[in-house]
Amino acid sequence: MNGAFHEAPVEDLLRVVDLNVRSTVHLAAFLLPAMVERGAGRVLFTSSIDATMPAPYMAVYAASKAFVYSLALGIRGEVKDSGITVTALMPGPTDTEIFERSDMEDTAIAKQPRDSAEKVATDALKALFDGKDHVITGVRNKLNATANNILPDKAVAAVRGKLSKPGSAPSAE
Repeated sequence: MNGAFHEAPVEDLLRVVDLNVRSTVHLAAFLLPAMVERGAGRVLFTSSIDATMPAPYMAVYAASKAFVYSLALGIRGEVKDSGITVTALMPGPTDTEIFERSDMEDTAIAKQPRDSAEKVATDALKALFDGKDHVITGVRNKLNATANNILPDKAVAAVRGKLSKPGSAPSAE
């Protein structure tokens, strides 16, 4: 789902919330009690580099991924002494169908280099089995996350808005 918040059908916005927030809470609530009882388990939450920034034209998506990141770290703190590992995966642009499904093919961000899904999955599993609290995949994404934490939100939002704005992709001419 990409585009201006005020122009989007509320049903589309809530579908993103249901997918990224509601289903994540539901699945974690279903799985964690048995892991705690057993005293072992690993949970990988899929957040996003977007959790570290305001993202015009993707406001609900970024906010939902910030929720997932916060949820993962909160649960990690709760179960830290129970034998359970909780890791938040924070990939950047990944070579999947997300740009097509989100109607983002005409954006500048869709034209940037993407990490392979295999690389993201490998990094995620390594971080999970190493017991990391989170993993940002790819050097470019790590640099972006660092910049997002240093620069004022207004500046980050301006840059992100230029990349995510519908029709922002450079022309092929």
